[in-house]
Amino acid sequence: MDGRDLVRRVRLVGSVRGLRTVRAAWRRRSADARALPPRGAERARVPGALVGAEPGPGGGVVRFARSELRIRVAVGGAVFWAWDGADPLPSYALAGEVPAADPRAVLEPDKDGGWQVVSERLTVVVSRTGAVELRTPGGVLLRRELPPRWWEPVGGGAVRWVQRSEVPADARFFGLGGRASGPRLRDGAYGLWNTDPGGRFGPGDDPLYLTMPVQVVVSDAGTHLAFHDNTWAGRVVVREGEEGAGSGHDRPGTCEVRMEGGPLRCWVVAGTPARVLRGWTALTGAPAVPPSWALGPQHARWGFGSEREVRRVVAGYRERGLPLSVLHLDIDHYDAHRVFTVDRGRFPSLPGLAKELREEGVRLVSIVDPAVKAAPGDAVFDAGVELGERGAYVRDARGRVVVGEVWPGACVYPDFTDPVVREWWGSLYAERLAQGFSGVWHDMNEPVSFTAFGDPSLPRSARHVLEGAGGDHREAHNVYGLAMARAGYEGLLRLRPEERPFLFSRSGWAGMQRYGGTWSGDVSTGWPGLRASLSLVLGLGLCGVPYSGPDVGGFDGFPSPELYLRWFQMGAYLPLFRTHAAIDAGRREPWEFGPEVLEHARAALVERERLHPYFVTLSQVARLSGAPYVRPVWWAAPGDRALRGCEDAFLLGDALLVAPVMEAGADRRVVRLPRGRWYDTVTGRAYEGPGPVVVDAPLSRIPVLARAGAVIPVRDADGELELEVWAPAPGRTGGGLVVRDPGDGWAEAEVERYVSRWEGERVVVERDGGEGAGAVGLPVRVRGVEG
Repeated sequence: MDGRDLVRRVRLVGSVRGLRTVRAAWRRRSADARALPPRGAERARVPGALVGAEPGPGGGVVRFARSELRIRVAVGGAVFWAWDGADPLPSYALAGEVPAADPRAVLEPDKDGGWQVVSERLTVVVSRTGAVELRTPGGVLLRRELPPRWWEPVGGGAVRWVQRSEVPADARFFGLGGRASGPRLRDGAYGLWNTDPGGRFGPGDDPLYLTMPVQVVVSDAGTHLAFHDNTWAGRVVVREGEEGAGSGHDRPGTCEVRMEGGPLRCWVVAGTPARVLRGWTALTGAPAVPPSWALGPQHARWGFGSEREVRRVVAGYRERGLPLSVLHLDIDHYDAHRVFTVDRGRFPSLPGLAKELREEGVRLVSIVDPAVKAAPGDAVFDAGVELGERGAYVRDARGRVVVGEVWPGACVYPDFTDPVVREWWGSLYAERLAQGFSGVWHDMNEPVSFTAFGDPSLPRSARHVLEGAGGDHREAHNVYGLAMARAGYEGLLRLRPEERPFLFSRSGWAGMQRYGGTWSGDVSTGWPGLRASLSLVLGLGLCGVPYSGPDVGGFDGFPSPELYLRWFQMGAYLPLFRTHAAIDAGRREPWEFGPEVLEHARAALVERERLHPYFVTLSQVARLSGAPYVRPVWWAAPGDRALRGCEDAFLLGDALLVAPVMEAGADRRVVRLPRGRWYDTVTGRAYEGPGPVVVDAPLSRIPVLARAGAVIPVRDADGELELEVWAPAPGRTGGGLVVRDPGDGWAEAEVERYVSRWEGERVVVERDGGEGAGAVGLPVRVRGVEG
């Protein structure tokens, strides 16, 4: 947090609270100084010389003089390796049991004196010094892990380690959770510590709210995902390689992972991008499918302030013919910012308001922060104090409850790594449901304690249950938001089992897609913020979190009408389409920016509603396959090197390519197309890829192109389902998937496959496979025939 942010926050919370914030920061530093003394002298260790090996299920154990390496290939092709006897479990990332070992994968001697495990999709080669190579079945190198190094305090304590890796010279790095400077991760260091940047962030800020040690690496050799399953604080340093010219040698790309403690263990999944994400979600869990209404337009503002203002905003949408599905209430609807309360003066009949809006087709969603006001007599605080033998709240190394400073003032923090606390916290959502809310969004759950300097988190020495294993905040911090999401999701599921819970969270970790999605957090208002918000969505999707989106218009500041409109137009094609702003950043309703912006924003909203069946289909495809709704343009062509550097456009499913406008004053832009024919969805003009093309981008719209042959489910003028088909290129075929809206319960969704082809001089569409094959049974509208 810089000086400007500190002044702004003190202004928002008040000078008295600002002084308490400083005192809280000093208390945190003092606690850590007492409980986490300097590490002192350390011994460095490397694996040493190869000693022997012992075969086991799916691989085995390779022993070295000072460590041992365990390798296990799972059914499905994922490879697990770990040093010093680490096991796959316990893990916050994995969903359920570890996948069974592949009985066909056998540990055998390698010709160079080491050992290897040959499997269907990867060959793992272990050298005599402890280097681990991951190769394709054809022997092409995907990744080389150099022998690791550990630092062990002589007096005992957490063991630090570093793992350095090499990848092919042409490889490009992606992932690591939500990064503002991507989605391609260029040379630099990336922190692994979920962090509130302090009011706003832009492309140069790192780390942010949601970090993950999940790398996706794309090269000519293939695509692979590497996940270092370790929740401790750390840092990843990447450096892209360089191919030698003439007689020069290639310089490989490098990656260095440094962790302050915890196990050195890793999962690797390789294949096409689609296969990699399928394997990754098989390990970490299928994404939660949002209710159908959560795929519509959403509106939020910190500072609605009253029922009257909420009604005014909703009426404004209705009077202007603007679709609206969801309205979010921020912390200002609480009584003195206390969680699970309502300010009865400003919201005297919240259940009645929720019922009234729901009858108009608008759901209410509530913010939920983890911090509980430390005030005896507060119902939530008192219940947490009395929970079980130790209470619900995080304690310091001396056994005292940790107190921080958040919006309600002095606050305590539930320990969501305790199953008992998760169950209790989940039961509290009954109050939100009774108020009429249909879903929740978790905020401030990195977790945050306001501070005048340094890291705004809990003391690193604070103690956590960690599922019974025990440990401190250094290990628990990064999974705090994930565990809170689990508590909320499971609580909503128990309270209302007939409906799919709707939950998204600012912070989380690997596997958080099991419980819901996320959003950008406090992205700064400006053209760089617009670009950063797309980077976050793309990067998170590659890490297995498909449902996300930004604060349209930016969180802080006042966007120009043009910036707001361009952000709004891009947001209409992202999974979570939500306007939101800070309390001092003005109103963000489309009509606040003038009649021209209103007209063009209406067009974007109408198109979002028309594409609603497509978003429903993408949400179900994500559940079944792990494929994100929003994908990098290289998704189906990772071998196209030019596409790997394309960061200003994205694919929406397989059918659409969206090219946002990210510069002021632009009315045309260059779009790099993947191979094949693409149609401008407004003009119908056809373009041929691969390669760059120049397309029109008037203020009224951003360029959206449809893949030739695509079959897209949409709503017709009467709101009924129809198929929009874009003519295949001559001599080619196409197709698409359709999943009809199964409602907001747990009905099993049926995937329908359709193919398009030329038959003489007309385009025909048929259902492919299964019962009813051949018969479409839906209206079909063919486009692009004139192109």
